[in-house]
Amino acid sequence: MLEVTQDISIDERELEERFIRASGPGGQNVNKVSTAVELRFDVRHSGSLPIAVRDRLVRLAGRRMTDEGVLVIRAERHRTQERNREDARARLVELVRSALHVPKKRVATKPSRAARARRVDTKVKRGNVKKLRQSRPSHD
Repeated sequence: MLEVTQDISIDERELEERFIRASGPGGQNVNKVSTAVELRFDVRHSGSLPIAVRDRLVRLAGRRMTDEGVLVIRAERHRTQERNREDARARLVELVRSALHVPKKRVATKPSRAARARRVDTKVKRGNVKKLRQSRPSHD
């Protein structure tokens, strides 16, 4: 079990890991050893997460989410398979934890009458300054 919080944990059977070759520098090692990890987690069909958390996770994942609702996390920062595997799992846990946070509902407000009056006053003053800058034709 991959523990996210005390109440929520993801079953290992819901995670699918594929080991692939990492891109970028690394010399001969990068061509021979599959150290990068592609962690796949089917968010839409997961029984481990509450529905509200699933929905927020889909929104948070962005491009990492496939059309089928599978979250794909690719880890290739480290040189070893095990450290990349830990990194991918840690990033998944962090993403799920951020989806646990319920955003506050925005309360629409109106500017006060005094604030509207101040805004209009500053616009009038600014307009007067600009009028003073205009060149006037001279009458000789």
